[in-house]
Amino acid sequence: MALGKRKRESQAQLWVATQHLRAPGHPFYQRLNQVLDKHGFDEFVEERCATFYAEGVGRPGIPPGVYFRMLMIGYFEGIDSEREIAWRVADSLSLREFLGYELDQATPDHSTVSRTRRLIDFQTHHEVFEWVLKVLATSNLLKGKTLGVDATTLDANAAMRSIVRRDTGESYEEFLTKLAKASGIETPTREDLARIDKKRPKKASNKDWEHPHDPDARITKTKDRRTHLAHKVETAVDMDTQAIVAVSLPSADEGDTESLPWTLVRTELNLEAVAQDPAARKHLHPKPMSEVVTDKGYHSNEVLVDLKASAIRSYISEPDRGRRDWKGKPEAQQAVYANRRRIRGNRGQALRRKRGELLERPYAHLFETGGMRRLFLRGRQNILKRLVIHVCGCNLGLVMRTLFGRGTPRGMRETFFLFSSLITQIFAPRRALSPPAVQLSGTARSSSPLAATRATKLRPSQIFPNGALATGC
Repeated sequence: MALGKRKRESQAQLWVATQHLRAPGHPFYQRLNQVLDKHGFDEFVEERCATFYAEGVGRPGIPPGVYFRMLMIGYFEGIDSEREIAWRVADSLSLREFLGYELDQATPDHSTVSRTRRLIDFQTHHEVFEWVLKVLATSNLLKGKTLGVDATTLDANAAMRSIVRRDTGESYEEFLTKLAKASGIETPTREDLARIDKKRPKKASNKDWEHPHDPDARITKTKDRRTHLAHKVETAVDMDTQAIVAVSLPSADEGDTESLPWTLVRTELNLEAVAQDPAARKHLHPKPMSEVVTDKGYHSNEVLVDLKASAIRSYISEPDRGRRDWKGKPEAQQAVYANRRRIRGNRGQALRRKRGELLERPYAHLFETGGMRRLFLRGRQNILKRLVIHVCGCNLGLVMRTLFGRGTPRGMRETFFLFSSLITQIFAPRRALSPPAVQLSGTARSSSPLAATRATKLRPSQIFPNGALATGC
């Protein structure tokens, strides 16, 4: 083979054949567009968003179908900021085809995306979320009987060093300097301020401090045990299908027992909206939201009494509170004892094991590989708009996993890589030397293709696109 050299200087061609400019497209996004077109996604969002556009006024806006697809790309590609989404769309030929843009057309800029998000209200975003739930129900991927509720925190787009006093508007450093001068230090140094701050109890209270540009953010401990400004996200997951039925954004300093009722109300409203579609209603359970599974952070007398009054069976893990006094609390005693019997039964034990798997996995897909653990937006409404469509991408990933074998483009790429590796090992010519061994669990080694498949913790049926899968990636 002759050695090729890269041209340092070249003259741009005047005419290029159009077939040489079109990309073959990504098979995942092609199939996703087929799913959206089958259920009339563009017609639905254009009808809902017609009131936010004006003919002949200003420059042309982003079509609603393109806007919502771009926010879904944030989940499928693991992109957290809208600026990076806009750059990725402009750079990728496959994503251009997914959005319906030719090479001579400019893709939407990030400022246009953010302005469109601000103009379209949250109710419209939530109607798109309900539309995706109906698609799940018609695909037999939503039951609604047993729901698992869990919460996590997202890093806010705000820094702790910028917080100010709610009463006076003083910054943290100005407040410490005032305390130092009151204690007799005329010109306090940074060491003096640090020493005074170290001795103060409850130095970062949400009752006293807030961020001037993001007052909805709250001071709390995040997943890495550090004190940050954060937002709390709470979701309700269908324990039978892993579909996310509801998502809410309570305050980060709000307890789980306080936010649970609002999440359940939102879940009930979403299931009622899905049940209005006859094609989706026949796949739902006759008694939706009849069971709720949570961790011990949601356990309280009031929560259990309210769930019992609503005819909802609770499977809430009970913390060790020692011997309790039930004098004057007969209703709470009955509710707590009934919940205790249920979680100790066979079904309760099975649901508790599934809770750790099915409630934590969506958070890994949404906020770790999905790229939204760190927020780039401020304000509860703005965050909720982006978050709801982000969850829509996760729910559509369930449909794609059923039809296509994988729920994200990254997962499909890994599937084809494993498939090609297996084919190469099967049809590779025999050599005089034995092939390299594959490391298995412990000290056992093997050189067979099936052993290599087991080493990756995937069954052979999981390698093929239409095979059974264990994860949602």
